[in-house]
Parts: sequence; structure tokens; C-alpha cells
Amino acid sequence: MMKKLNAIATSLLVALAAPAGAAEINENLNIGGSVRVNYSYIDYNEASTDKLGDIAFDTLSLTASGNSGNWGFASEYRLNNNTDYLILGYATYDVSPELLVQVGVTHVPFGNHGYISNSWWMGLPYYLGFEDDRDVGVKVIYSVNGSQTDIAFFKSPEYGASENARYAADLYTGTVNGTQYSNEETNQFNLRHTQTFGAVTVGASGQYGQIYNSSTGNTGDRFAVAAHLDGSFGSWNVQMQAMHYEFDAADSADKNKIAVSVVGWQYEVASKGQIYNFNLAKTVATDFGSIKFYNDFGLLTPDVEDESYDNSFQNVTGMAIAAGPTYTMLDFIAGKNMTFSTANNDHVGLPELGDDWDYRVNINFGYYF
Repeated sequence: MMKKLNAIATSLLVALAAPAGAAEINENLNIGGSVRVNYSYIDYNEASTDKLGDIAFDTLSLTASGNSGNWGFASEYRLNNNTDYLILGYATYDVSPELLVQVGVTHVPFGNHGYISNSWWMGLPYYLGFEDDRDVGVKVIYSVNGSQTDIAFFKSPEYGASENARYAADLYTGTVNGTQYSNEETNQFNLRHTQTFGAVTVGASGQYGQIYNSSTGNTGDRFAVAAHLDGSFGSWNVQMQAMHYEFDAADSADKNKIAVSVVGWQYEVASKGQIYNFNLAKTVATDFGSIKFYNDFGLLTPDVEDESYDNSFQNVTGMAIAAGPTYTMLDFIAGKNMTFSTANNDHVGLPELGDDWDYRVNINFGYYF
């Protein structure tokens, strides 16, 4: 960890040092980040209920961005309480006021712009790699008259397939619940188009990529499509999204499921299905900032040959408090047959153990600088 901290500190010093030819970048250099702590109360965990929850350091985030003429860059690195990883790291070039090119570890343009969630817990698509994903490649963004088209090619994820310390979910190589997986994401194409009408943005997304089997050398494929809407009506906001996805891995031990990894963990998901999201939020201005109240609902319906596979549900009710340099999210999470939010079902869309909703409370406090 100390070596990684030294590397981060060195990179920031280099960015600030002003070598020859970099004066303009340093004049427009922005350094920032955040420090966050997290409280968690898990209703289905005896130790958590006995202690009335746990509070601990969550994240130190370091960001840097800058530009020199038409050129620019953006980067972010995060250190969590048990791991660390690169979030973003890409160069930009403004071809024209309407056309922007990004190269490096950048956002995957799929689904609703930004997020299909309001909470710290993220939406259900995040846990399959379809929300706030980041990969290595090149992206072209064309914006004009309220419309935006994103075209991208990603050669690979930001980390290798056997690594689970990553911010966004990607396919995993390793053993999960006794099943050996050898899948790697490669050669991914994305296309997203959105059109804004006043305060309402509607759009559609498509994604296609290959799945390389590192054990056999054979290649399968994967694809996803989505329709999405994000609308603001006064102080109210509505988000809706419907999507279909398929993972067709070559030489799979079980065609009905596949493994992914995220934030230091790995689990299995249904290899084919639909995901539906409906989110409602209301923002109220206050003397100290604002409070956003929200409810984020997500449903996954598996569409595999094994009829024993069950739906997965996630509902997050909460509020986000903005006050000066702080941002606090208080979430009540209800999960059914859903990883990270249920007692006995560490998967998404697989056969359910039991038939219960489980609950947890999460409070995340962040100071941004």
C-alpha cells in the first residue's frame, strides 16, 4: 500500500512540476478528491445487529484534470478500506465544439447518462457491468442541438479478468461456488444516442463484444440493448430504463450462468435476461444546501433454459444531503435474491434460496475538496 501511495504522490507532483511545454496545462490543472466514511447496519447479520452496525473509513479519492488548447486529460484513483483501483485515466482532444475524442480508461456509453440510480448503492445494472462501467479504449462524442451520439471501441477492461479489485463489474476468471470460469472481455463496441426535449432526455444504447476463453482459446460473444429516459419536472426527477442482455461464453461449464467481479468480490449472474429500472426523486432546497429524497427500484428477470432461475429485486429508499463541501447519502436497501443485499443469495438471477426480502441500512458521508 505504501508503494502505491508513493506512486500516486509522485504522479501528482509530476503534474504540478511544470516541465517544458506544459505551462498551459498547469495553468488549467485541477486537483481534488474526497474522503468518505461509511456506516452499515445489516439486518440479517448477527454481529452487525449485536453491535448496532459498524462505521469505518470508506474511500480516499484523488482526482486530477487539465487542458492545454484542444488537448486535455482526466484521472481518478481511489483507495478503499480493503483495496484500491484506478477509476478513470484518459486523454481528450476537442476536434470541434461539437466533437470530442477520449482515449484511455473512460466511461462506457451504455444506458442512462450518468447513472440509473440516485443512491450510493447504485442500481441493479451496476452489478452486471451495465451502469457506470469503465474500460480501456477510444470514445467519440458528438453533441449538437440537444442530441448526443457516443461511439466507442474498448479493447479490454481496466484490469485483468482474474482481478476482483475493480470499481465496475466485468467478467471474471476464477472459481466461484465450485465452477471454474475462464472468461475475458475483449473487442467491445458501444453506440448510444440521446435526444433532449426541454428537461427530458430519451435515448437508446447498444453494446456488442467478444468473450475469450483463456483455457481453450475459443471465443464467444455478448450483447446488450437498452431504452432509457431521464426527465425533470420542477423539483421532481424520473428515470426509467429497460434492457436486454446476453452472455454466450464459449466452452461454458453451464450456459445458464457466468461470473463477474467488482469491489473485491466475485459472484455469478444469469447469463441472459432483462433488467427494468424505475426511479423517482424530489429535491428540496434548504438554507444549508439541498436534500434529495428518492426511491430506486430494479428488477432482473432471467431468460435462460433452466426454469429454476428466479427474479432478482433491489429497492433503495433514501435521501442525499448536500451541505457545503459535504454530501451524505442515507439508504435503506431491500433485496430479494440479490447479491450484497440478501443473506443467502450471493448472486443475481440464479435459483433463490428461501423466499424472503432482506434489509440493510447504509449511510455514506463524504467531504469533497
